[in-house]
Amino acid sequence: MPHKPVLLREVIKIFDPKPGEYYIDATINGGGHAKAILEEISPDGKLLGIDWDCDLIHELEIKYQKLNIKNIKLICGNYANIKHIAGKHNFSKASGILFDLGFSSYHIKESQKGFSFLKDEPLDMRYSKQNEKTAEKIINNESEKAIENIIREYGEERFAAGIARGIVDYRKKKRIAGTSELVRIIGGSVPRAYLKNRLHFATKTFQALRMAVNNELDNIQTGLKDALDLLPPFGKIIVVSFHSIEDRIVKNFFKERSREGMVNILTNKPLTPSLEEIKENPRSRSAKLRACVKK
Repeated sequence: MPHKPVLLREVIKIFDPKPGEYYIDATINGGGHAKAILEEISPDGKLLGIDWDCDLIHELEIKYQKLNIKNIKLICGNYANIKHIAGKHNFSKASGILFDLGFSSYHIKESQKGFSFLKDEPLDMRYSKQNEKTAEKIINNESEKAIENIIREYGEERFAAGIARGIVDYRKKKRIAGTSELVRIIGGSVPRAYLKNRLHFATKTFQALRMAVNNELDNIQTGLKDALDLLPPFGKIIVVSFHSIEDRIVKNFFKERSREGMVNILTNKPLTPSLEEIKENPRSRSAKLRACVKK
């Protein structure tokens, strides 16, 4: 299934891209948002696409070469380094910067890194191979309290203590290596009624581990701060988030900068997908879009 860009119409409406402008997609993923922006800024505009997963960047390079699209620069890197990357590639005066914090369908279906609890894969969960931390190392090496804190804080999982205890008890017998093994441990560590919830009982733990492995929350803070520094007056930032914890960081960042007189907030309340979009792309259901413009 190809990656579907979430809230695409809303992104284009807020950016309102014009021919000749420069844009940065800080999390280019499958390239859906980037493609739509490129159509508006061509032929003289340029787009810088960044992604931490070098395999994704390589796939996009092949895709854009086949389409003979030349006004895009693709960089494998972490958006926490956006200021350095943009400066190095002459994108210091971009009209807008997009952060789509959802991970790509590629990561679930093709990466074989254990992002999904629905198939058995190694417990990796790294976007970048240069990252030494893996989910397997966390659950096998960290203390019970540290694992509990990760699951509670990043996953907002109310049964974090029981799950952490289950993990530590299990690893005394053997090292935990695969996703299916972890799912069984989680299932045996939560109340039976929780197994029947609409939301899969492993969802929040997997989310928490992915966020911890990739240092996602700190990266959002750093990326937003540097993106705002990078933008010229009237430049816009759009952030699409998928978890309340991420949305809270974005909301607070925009509010603080608004109080400091640095930005005008363009979305008093976050924009969410229409029922039609959710029907076409169920993974979009939890998306929230917030935007601001630099003064």
